[in-house]
Amino acid sequence: MGRKVTVAVCTLNQWALDFEGNLNRILQSIQEAKELGALYRTGPELEICGYSCEDHFHESDTYLHSWQVLVELLKSPTCKDILIDVGMPVQHRNVSYNCRVAFFNRKIILIRPKMILCDDGNYRETRWFSCWTKDRQVEDFYLPRMITAVTNQSTVPIGDAVISTRDTCIGFEICEELWNPQSRHIPLSLDGVEIISNGSGSYMELRKAYVTVDLVKSATFKSGGAYLFSNLRGCDGQRIYFNGCSCVAVNGEIVSRGQQFGLIDVEVTTATIDLEDIRSYRAKNRSRCHLAASNKPFPRIFVDVSLSDDEDIHLTTNPPIQWHYLSPEEEISLGPACWLWDYLRRSGQGGFFLPLSGGVDSSSTACIVFSMCTQICEAIKKGESQVLYDVRKIMCQPDYTPSDPMELCNKLLVTCYMASENSSRETKQRASQLASQIGSYHFPILIDTAVNAALGIFTAATGLLPIFKSKGGCPRQNLALQNIQARIRMVLSYLFAQLMLWVRGRPGGLLVLGSSNVDEALRGYMTKYDCSSADINPIGGISKTDLKSFLHYAKNRFFLPSLSEILEAPPTAELEPLADGQITQTDEQDMGMTYAELSEFGTLRKTYKCGPYSMFEKLVHKWSDKCTPKEVAEKVKHFFRCYAINRHKMTVLTPSYHAETYSPDDNRFDLRPFLYRVHWNWQFKTIDDAVIQMSKEKRTSVSRVGYEQSKTNPNSPTTTLSSSFTKNDRQGVLI
Repeated sequence: MGRKVTVAVCTLNQWALDFEGNLNRILQSIQEAKELGALYRTGPELEICGYSCEDHFHESDTYLHSWQVLVELLKSPTCKDILIDVGMPVQHRNVSYNCRVAFFNRKIILIRPKMILCDDGNYRETRWFSCWTKDRQVEDFYLPRMITAVTNQSTVPIGDAVISTRDTCIGFEICEELWNPQSRHIPLSLDGVEIISNGSGSYMELRKAYVTVDLVKSATFKSGGAYLFSNLRGCDGQRIYFNGCSCVAVNGEIVSRGQQFGLIDVEVTTATIDLEDIRSYRAKNRSRCHLAASNKPFPRIFVDVSLSDDEDIHLTTNPPIQWHYLSPEEEISLGPACWLWDYLRRSGQGGFFLPLSGGVDSSSTACIVFSMCTQICEAIKKGESQVLYDVRKIMCQPDYTPSDPMELCNKLLVTCYMASENSSRETKQRASQLASQIGSYHFPILIDTAVNAALGIFTAATGLLPIFKSKGGCPRQNLALQNIQARIRMVLSYLFAQLMLWVRGRPGGLLVLGSSNVDEALRGYMTKYDCSSADINPIGGISKTDLKSFLHYAKNRFFLPSLSEILEAPPTAELEPLADGQITQTDEQDMGMTYAELSEFGTLRKTYKCGPYSMFEKLVHKWSDKCTPKEVAEKVKHFFRCYAINRHKMTVLTPSYHAETYSPDDNRFDLRPFLYRVHWNWQFKTIDDAVIQMSKEKRTSVSRVGYEQSKTNPNSPTTTLSSSFTKNDRQGVLI
């Protein structure tokens, strides 16, 4: 009697609307699954068309080409004698559904639509799909003629059903159904479904990997069974990065897992599970058995196949394993680097151009590119032929093989220190040292000629010459002089990006990398259309605090001692005149808040959905040990004034790698207006009223203590203290 089943979960790096490439990767995953002994293969969500097709799901072509790909899968000899389910969009009775399509030996068994859709974070699924709402019901789906020609089937079941084989039963969840409070795996397991498959499109955020793992484990901890989680990996055409982590759990324990980050396009993870372990685990849980006895059954679609073998005694089941979670610093090192690699090889460009200032942000971007080069070299050494093919295609050199990360970085990354008369010798030296240690093709330039030319045009037109505030100018002149430097750097960046490969004797151009962090974007502490304007930005979703931690990690991981000086230097834009060769401008002083405070504001605004008053209400207690209520109020009001004034900059924010839950990415992750009433009169008055109320309560409390003590000791010093405190309070200590 067979009892052991080998299953395969697949991690695929698909690309939206790349039907040919997606088909080839699916076929490769099926072939590898068969070679590893699996008789059941499942894959990620919407793997046929790619997850991030977005409004292309409104186009009939997307559905047509998905069916065409399915035809090729049904006809392929690779798909013979293995039970397969794939993800694709399906229209049934003029309603679009996100579906799993299960087939075996040229016969479609079941189309299972997604029943719970996701609309939070970066997801907008109800914009394109509808939920299947008919609980435990199936209908006839009329197949396209191209499918009928292959399968000889006119109709197949579509709906909320399970697949019954000779030896076990398979059910389905699709992505969000695992996260939802009414997850389908509970009623499925109560109906005797032993293998639950989840094709998912789950993207990466810092410090979030454990969430998926905990959910997968808990899905079988209470009710037993095997849970198969297949996830996408990579950049499929959007700002998000799908982070893999495909895995198999049995009875509450992870028994097999794939990588979180990686450069390979196809990763197949198998597990051999003992069905009797599932049955005994469930049988001993008596309360679960009593509940299952009255469970409403699911429709069962029978397929004449066994996933186990009568002679399976030689098979070894997978034991539980420990999941090693990456630190945030490791996630920053690997995730954005893989995202950059996907973007580079699919964009048709020849590398990257980065304005390297010697500060934390641009240095972090440079280190991420170096991490990408390190991963590429490691993958090539492991024999990953696709990675080597892509490198040679980018380099336009069919016989090129990188020798080490520094040599590859020299070919893929051009860095430039763009100095003005306001730049210090120290930042130039730090940029040069880092470039030398990572191997980038580096050179410094002076932008003063271009800046003076632009100012000359203004003077010729107006007869006026703006001067810096330190030399007697007004704030408007001072800001304009800072911005022209920043914007000249953007123009020069694109000039060099287009021509540097021509200079180096290679075809093509370079992608311009941005290096503004998520905190500065939120605060609006950047010039519109300056070096924050680029093709892509790998750190645009990462906080300054996390970037500093990442550089500490990178210093040791990649042996980059120059990062010590970069970390010790105060953040500065170097856009105002120096004083005796020393910087006079720092970022935190200009912003009127620290980066630590800015991270707090960002988290409360987006993650905890706080407006001005709610933010004040939370921070007045959290910061009570270092700020008075009035000081907290002023900090909150200053943040929201700056946020409102600068929100328009988010409409032109460079596309950034999504990594942080408080990203201000406009109209995608963070849907808010970009034209605000700057003064927030009603909101700020509510805060001021609360400060006054807290001040009164504080005075009353102190006075009461003094009065009680004076009754027992009229000469107590507390009486004097109370009176003094109240006097100071009226002078504004607390209000």
